[in-house]
Parts: sequence; structure tokens; C-alpha cells
Amino acid sequence: MKKFTLFGSVAIVVGLAGCAAMYSSVELDKMSKAVITKSFTPTGQSKMEWLNQDSVNVACTEADVAGKDLDSATRKAIESENMRTIKMPADGDFLGDWKAGEKLAQSGKGGTWRDKPGKPNGGNCYNCHQISKAEISYGTLGPSLYQYGKLRGNSEAVLKYTWGKIYNAKAYNACTNMPRFGHSGILTEAQMKDLMALLLDPNSPVNNN
Repeated sequence: MKKFTLFGSVAIVVGLAGCAAMYSSVELDKMSKAVITKSFTPTGQSKMEWLNQDSVNVACTEADVAGKDLDSATRKAIESENMRTIKMPADGDFLGDWKAGEKLAQSGKGGTWRDKPGKPNGGNCYNCHQISKAEISYGTLGPSLYQYGKLRGNSEAVLKYTWGKIYNAKAYNACTNMPRFGHSGILTEAQMKDLMALLLDPNSPVNNN
């Protein structure tokens, strides 16, 4: 339910954008919120507050409804603000278990009204990325991550950049569709380390095929 709400909200707003010639962006925003609020039913762990967007998502949604990109100053401010939220691994170790990372990348579980609060979430990475050649079903919303470490190496700069993208991708692209896994508490630090290993460990199927 939560995942549907996040993407469904944008879909409704964009759908109403077809009436932009008749309504202002402010009016369209109010209309979309009214439709979503009326149709949403809190169930299980899903709460009405799930419908509330933070200032970053509001700015990106408004720009999308208006049919234009964010102005450079706003984009820079959003990215700088989100960059400051990134927390590096407490123990300084970036890589976990790539085998656990592969299972995590395959899993889309968690974060819905059916799931118990506190139950580990999946990364759902294959929904947007190609990662391992062994998996033939994957999304193309994001870039291919196949041979990610083989092509980039595992320098300190690469480790910090990759960690930052997983932790809070909006620090690098204000209106990206990539979830803010660390910032939003979707994944734990240990889970992010496992995804890092999947991408960067030379023994991972991402890099040794």
C-alpha cells in the first residue's frame, strides 16, 4: 500500500496535469490531494501520514505538474541539503555479504500494509536495474549495474559515492525516482553493506562474469 501510494500519488497528479489549461498548479495539487485522501483507507501499519510528501517531493511534483524542470538554484539547494543527511558506515567498513545482497536485491517485500512493523524490507533493486546477468527479468527505469565494480574499481571515492547513492540518491539528483534507502529507514546499515558487496565485491556475479 505504501509503495502504491507513493507512485500512485504522482500518477494522479500527472493525470490531472492534462487539465493544466483549465486549472493552476495550486488548484491541481489541491484536487489531487483531495482524491487521494478520500480514496485512501488506513489499514495495518499504513497511516494517513503516508500521504504527506516532504518538501523535496513537493518541489519535484510541482515542477512535474507544471511541465518544467527545477530551476538550478532549487535543485542545488535540495541536493546540498540531502547530501548533509548521508551517514557513512559507523565502523568504516562498506562491504557486507554479496550473497545476502543478491537476495535483498531480488526481494520486493516490506513497507506495505500487510507487513508487520519492524519486519526487514527488501531492496527491490531488480525492479529498476539490471544487475546480474543470471537474472533475465529486470526493470530499465535506472541504469544497468552489471559489472559495476569491475568497471569502476573499489577506490575510496567509489565506495563513498556508491554508499551515498544508496543512502540518499537525492543528494546527487534532486528528483530521482530512486528511494532514499538509508535516509528514509527503508534498509538497515547492514543491508546496505550487503548491497554494496553485490555491486563491488569481485566475487559477486555482478563482476566475475
